[in-house]
Amino acid sequence: MITHLQDTVTLNNGIKMPGFGLGVYKVENGQTVINAVKTAIEHGYRSVDTASFYDNEEGVGQGIRETGISREEIFITSKVWNEEQGYESTLKAFDRSLEKLGTDYLDLYLIHWPVKGKYKETWRAMEELYADGKVRAIGVSNFHLHHLQDLMQDSKIKPAIDQVEYHPHLSQPELREFCEMENIQLEAWSPLKRGKLLDEPTLRRIAEKHGKSIAQVILRWDIQNNVVTIPKSVTDKRIIENADIFDFILKDVEMEEINSLNINDRTGTNPDSYDLQD
Repeated sequence: MITHLQDTVTLNNGIKMPGFGLGVYKVENGQTVINAVKTAIEHGYRSVDTASFYDNEEGVGQGIRETGISREEIFITSKVWNEEQGYESTLKAFDRSLEKLGTDYLDLYLIHWPVKGKYKETWRAMEELYADGKVRAIGVSNFHLHHLQDLMQDSKIKPAIDQVEYHPHLSQPELREFCEMENIQLEAWSPLKRGKLLDEPTLRRIAEKHGKSIAQVILRWDIQNNVVTIPKSVTDKRIIENADIFDFILKDVEMEEINSLNINDRTGTNPDSYDLQD
């Protein structure tokens, strides 16, 4: 378990990744995302998660450069979008992401969704990018357990990450157990369920006991479950507050109470819907 903001987890290829970072889904490109990235890095964040679909890679790169922190100290993740998937198109999409971010390598590159009939060819391209040293680790996003099993049947390299919707209402225990067994790091997107958990009575009671916000309790729960988490915010106060979770510990009974809130409720698309596409 990480105990400080800049602590890392070690991925299955030996690469160290910060256990806490900034997500920038739906953050407007330009000054908005530049400011969010700068605020996060200036307050100790060392990981930023973007994607070609977010259309803000230019701003993320600009924000990182404006901090003056060396590129090697920042862990940058991006993702190949559904319509970019396939072998050749993935290689081209990767180059576009590098150009927009203004860097010559990525720390982590993910398949954004398991598009039927495409993700294995996409993975083959990502294995090539990894072999060529253009990316330090490769992984997937929104893959169910059966998607991972299918991919791993034909892959040379095991995914380092599965980034999925993960929060107290969707704790995905079977997937989490499988990933732990296979040494695939689970990472949470939408850890706060897009704000829909901020009135939950159990979480409120635990938060009041620790003198913390509900958001901080949820993010602490992620960390204590050994799940990498990347909360999104564009406000300076919230970016700083989200990372202020390393001065308290949830008791085992509190962790179990939060675990018991699971109702398998998604805010995003069910990845199985991509199996139905032609």
